[in-house]
Amino acid sequence: MYVFMKLRRETEERRRFSPGIGEGREGVGGAARSSHRAPPIRAVSVPLAGRWAPIGGGRCEPPNGVRGGGGASAASVAEVTASGVSNRPPPVRLHQRRRTPAMPGPRERGAPARGSNAFPWRGVGPEQRGRLPPVPALNRAPGSLQLGAQDRGPSCTPVQRALLALTPTLEKLQEVKGRVLEALERGLSQQSRARSTMQMLPTFICSTPDGTENGDVLVAELCQNHVRTLWVTLAGDGNQNPQLMYRVFETPGDVLQGSGEALFDFIAQCVKSFLEEIGNPQHRLPLGFVFPFSCRQTGLDKAELISWSKGFQCSDVEGKDVVQLLQAAISKQELHHVDVVALLNNTVGTMMTCSTPEKPCEIALVVGSGTNCCFMAESDLLEIAGVTSGRMCVNSEWGCLGDDGALDNVLTPYDHRVDQESSNPGERRFEKLVGSLYLGETVRHAMLMLASEQALFIGRNTSTLATKAVLTTQQVLEIMDNEDGMAKAQGMLEALGLQPSERDCCRVQQLCRAVVSRAAALSATGLAAVLSHMCRSRQLERLVVNVGVDGGLYRTSSRFGEILRSVVGLLAPECAATLVPSGDGRGLGAAIVTAVALRLVAQRNKVERLLAPLRLSRADLERVQALMKQEMERGLDRESNATSSVRMLPTYVCHTPDGTERGKFLALDLGGTNFRVLVVHVEEDNIHMANEIYVIPTAIMQGTGEALFDHIIECIVDFQMKQKLTGQVLPLGFTFSFPCQQLGLDKAVLLTWTKGFNASGCVGQDVVQLLREAAQRKQHTTLKVVAVVNDTVGTMMACGYHDPKCEIGLIVGTGTNACYMEERANVGTVEGDEGRMCINMEWGAFGDNGCLDGFFTSFDQLVDEKTINAGKQRFEKLISGMYLGEIVRHILLALVEEQVLFRGKPSHNLQNRDIFQTKFLSKIETPGLALLQVQGILCNLELDASYEDSVLVREVCRVVSQRAAHLCAAGMAAVVEKMRESRGLEQLTVTVGVDGTLYKMHPHFSQNLQQMLRELAPRCNVTFLQSEDGSGKGAALVAAVTCREADPCSPQ
Repeated sequence: MYVFMKLRRETEERRRFSPGIGEGREGVGGAARSSHRAPPIRAVSVPLAGRWAPIGGGRCEPPNGVRGGGGASAASVAEVTASGVSNRPPPVRLHQRRRTPAMPGPRERGAPARGSNAFPWRGVGPEQRGRLPPVPALNRAPGSLQLGAQDRGPSCTPVQRALLALTPTLEKLQEVKGRVLEALERGLSQQSRARSTMQMLPTFICSTPDGTENGDVLVAELCQNHVRTLWVTLAGDGNQNPQLMYRVFETPGDVLQGSGEALFDFIAQCVKSFLEEIGNPQHRLPLGFVFPFSCRQTGLDKAELISWSKGFQCSDVEGKDVVQLLQAAISKQELHHVDVVALLNNTVGTMMTCSTPEKPCEIALVVGSGTNCCFMAESDLLEIAGVTSGRMCVNSEWGCLGDDGALDNVLTPYDHRVDQESSNPGERRFEKLVGSLYLGETVRHAMLMLASEQALFIGRNTSTLATKAVLTTQQVLEIMDNEDGMAKAQGMLEALGLQPSERDCCRVQQLCRAVVSRAAALSATGLAAVLSHMCRSRQLERLVVNVGVDGGLYRTSSRFGEILRSVVGLLAPECAATLVPSGDGRGLGAAIVTAVALRLVAQRNKVERLLAPLRLSRADLERVQALMKQEMERGLDRESNATSSVRMLPTYVCHTPDGTERGKFLALDLGGTNFRVLVVHVEEDNIHMANEIYVIPTAIMQGTGEALFDHIIECIVDFQMKQKLTGQVLPLGFTFSFPCQQLGLDKAVLLTWTKGFNASGCVGQDVVQLLREAAQRKQHTTLKVVAVVNDTVGTMMACGYHDPKCEIGLIVGTGTNACYMEERANVGTVEGDEGRMCINMEWGAFGDNGCLDGFFTSFDQLVDEKTINAGKQRFEKLISGMYLGEIVRHILLALVEEQVLFRGKPSHNLQNRDIFQTKFLSKIETPGLALLQVQGILCNLELDASYEDSVLVREVCRVVSQRAAHLCAAGMAAVVEKMRESRGLEQLTVTVGVDGTLYKMHPHFSQNLQQMLRELAPRCNVTFLQSEDGSGKGAALVAAVTCREADPCSPQ
């Protein structure tokens, strides 16, 4: 028979910090527990320095009390509530009775009742920080124990020594936390992981549930002595109402110790039998496999078993892919429609089960027969997985912590004996301190040793205690109970023939509490280390996170959860962790992992389909390079120039600086609402500049040409007066960054206004002549304009002063352009064959004739259609900073429509043009920027982005900026290759002077450009030199070079 169950995950239950004892829930020892809460544990604690008290009072009183004298009565000890992990302990004196703020635990809110089990390591004031109260003294004379003393001397009774040994100090716990952090960080590193006892295994689970998961999922779960199969139906409703059917198959004992083939055949037979009972569905079924053993995963569905544990020892499995073994066994059962999609352990399943869309769970802790922890690690720190973006769940396998001796100072003689009698001596030392499989044995060895010292069962035959497993962890937990614990202890001991006294029962109860409390404290220490690592790696001042918790020990003992929260609060005060009990961390968790994997595969397919046209191959770029070279040659030819999309305009700049230029020069830089006037002093070893910025009012920008150029002359006169240059005739270089047809070095006809200018009477006129006429009107007789250039040529000249090999200029900012020194014999649009001339390519218009249509995506088309010059400057719209943000925005809109981004919810703000400025691309792609900061950038744009959304947005930005850099590299490869061929060189060495905010400010653009250029032009050695003020200093250097040349270039 199979069981049908509708699993409701009540919101209030999910918010509780510690579970009650679930109805029908299986306890640690296998016995079913009732649905009522465990009775409250009552304790009277006597403080000693540096200890925390793991035992309580109840009906068990120390035979020789601690009343009177120098001791402390129960009334004098602080009653402190078991406060939550997210609250840092308030400063409370140990001897002051007061209530402290508390997070809700399994008890009602508020302080515990008088005589209840108060935990004195909570509420420790600054003067006691790091000093925790220990166990009460037993068999001591009244007044013999001084408050705050650390008594380990010979006067301690054997029972006290045993309890003290089982009660690590806060300092020791902090030391253990440090050891956990060291092992954790070593395990994450590729170089040092071999030396780490925590293997930090990547699970290749990179996303938590977002609530949209839906469909049918099959689960096979391998447990200690049975196999459970489940059918889970998710409705896409936030995983609030999953439908579950399951069946449990008892595993024959010989299978656990037999061959691996027999084990996996048995699991596959269970799957087949289960499917037959539910109607044998034939549609494609994804299966999640819960395999609670250490595996080395290389993918979500690829995992090699490292080693068996928990009593399993099947042959011929270690080192093999268990997913393949199961899939092969399933195929033998002719279940060809069942595919094993994901493998996980119960810890990962717990994390996934406890996640909700509103509050994702990023850590899971399992404390049952064994123990483990997993968490979402930053992928850039996870060297062993080869993933550099986002987060990935890491399975810590911390049960092996201490196998290198790191926990030797915590181990007791009892722990050593438990380890020696185990099936794997010297291994999984931390698990043997914490896991319920071993706690009963630890108590047994403690009783055996105390009996040998005549501290227990005096005069009794204790030979039965030498038998392994006579005391189970379930019995240990029952003996801890305040109400029935003494009776349980008496019944258990009598069943062993020990005839215990009341004092014996009391001491056994104290031992049980000490062992379980130590297990809880050590679990909390490991969890605190993980929390601190996450907080530090995410660069947060305070980490707020949900922790999914499961395991029979945690579920069955309310005291365990209280200690867990309390000690975590002490050891990781910078973290606010909410403990979320898991409903079904293995079965439902596996189903959710499988569903998330299917969702991510489907989403990844959609993302790849949308981004594929923007991922240009090497062949694509070589094609662009060839097209650019073709358009360049057409632009240089007199007959085909008019049909070329690359204008190849002659600049009449025939020489670059050679370092011999000297003197004072003026420069004008006009290209926007502000313009600059500069004076440049060119000296032997340096260039000195002074400049002033002047505003051009809108009325002048859109008025008459005369008014505009009169204003410019007035500003020049003002500048010369301020610089005491009045009356001096200085050569002037004019940077005029508007489309012009240049007819000579000092002749340029304006083709059209851009950038908001619309001064009348200027288009079709020589702008140098307009400036000279304005000077005459203003009677400014010292004006001497010798050259007019654009900013690209100025960039080349400015860099040429520092590097004589600089013969190329490149601008990649809000727009893009390039210029280079061409052999004059190749310039068909200008007479003359001697020397070289700088060619202003105006390559932003490359593709305006349709030659690049095959490289335009639908997103590029949407951007182009909304511009003021649709169909023009096509190459520029693929590269320049003015348009990249808009391309990204349109891609994000498409991803939202595909239900991949922002949970498919339309964003009104994302509909606004230019909301995604290119500067955000630079910020988002900044190396080392935590994805939480990316999420913050998106939130500032009023985009409700999850962590996974931030990963995807970063990917989109990288694809768009990388394409821009690679296209720019293809264009530059065409330029340098043409220069090399024109000069008949086997190898060209040349420098590119480069300017523009995109090139300078984007974290990856320059590197991507240069790397691709090396691949596309391997016979060219190209150096990039960033320009400093190409439009100002460059214009002055053009004037300086012109003056240097006795016979400057001029049109013939």
